[in-house]
Amino acid sequence: MKFNSISFVAPAFNEKASLPELIAELHQVARRMNLPYELIIVDDGSQDGTLEYLKAQAEIDKRLHVISLRRCSGKAAALHSAFQKAKGDLVVTLDADLQNDPNEIPKLVEQMHNGFDVVSGWKQDRPDGIEKRWPSKFFNYVTRKLSGLPLHDFNSGLKVYTQEAVKTLRLYGELHRYIPVLLHAQGFKITELPTHTRPRKYGETKYKSKRYWRGLLDLLTVLFLTKYNRRPLHLFGGLGLILSFLGVAILVYLAVLRLGLGQSIGTRPLLIFGVFLALVGLQLIFSGLLAELLIRSARDEMPPIRAELNANEFKF
Repeated sequence: MKFNSISFVAPAFNEKASLPELIAELHQVARRMNLPYELIIVDDGSQDGTLEYLKAQAEIDKRLHVISLRRCSGKAAALHSAFQKAKGDLVVTLDADLQNDPNEIPKLVEQMHNGFDVVSGWKQDRPDGIEKRWPSKFFNYVTRKLSGLPLHDFNSGLKVYTQEAVKTLRLYGELHRYIPVLLHAQGFKITELPTHTRPRKYGETKYKSKRYWRGLLDLLTVLFLTKYNRRPLHLFGGLGLILSFLGVAILVYLAVLRLGLGQSIGTRPLLIFGVFLALVGLQLIFSGLLAELLIRSARDEMPPIRAELNANEFKF
């Protein structure tokens, strides 16, 4: 597989101090790779002079493409805006804090020649404390098990994509963590390689521990989008049937007590619980049916096509 150009993408939020080194390193790596290239830096509403530096740099560096977001919109939105503008056959993403080593990029690109659509970096030697490593391990383990995608580091900032892959993405919230899952669900080939990670040189980390909990909530969104977006009744109906069955079973049990044994059931909390389960189950089933109706038109869309052979050659 031959790639003729490359786009380097780095979202930046208050990373003015690290940008001169980042841009210089990317230029050095790109020249060694001997491919036409562009640098895309997305200023995500920085308040430390990041945009002013980028504006000045863009005046003298015509390969530098600067995107400025009106406010801090998050990494997913920053990546999405860059993906829509990227022109390279390959799109490389990395964090702007210098922790991702640009010198690792060539080996990831080399792996792309083996037919992969995405090659993700795997931070095996991350220089973080245990308070960051263990939540990350748990997060990656849960994502790996629920998604079925055998990656060790879903949230690595260093990744290489084909142009086709990034153009299919619609990112918001915290969905940047699940880009491999989203692309895997569309049939793209994904792998990972171990990469060297450097300690943060400037400033402080922008990521807090609560991001993992937000990320797990977004994982539920991703699983729904990738597994049930075309068959919502399977999800809602399945849960609804289980709850309805439990509710009806409780009500049957109470009916036996009342009719068979003559016991009073009117004041039993179990009666309210059984009715509640049955009603919630029915609501979920009807919600699934409604969702099926809402996406009925979407089912007429063509599935993603990898390639066509002789599409313009055959004639009746």
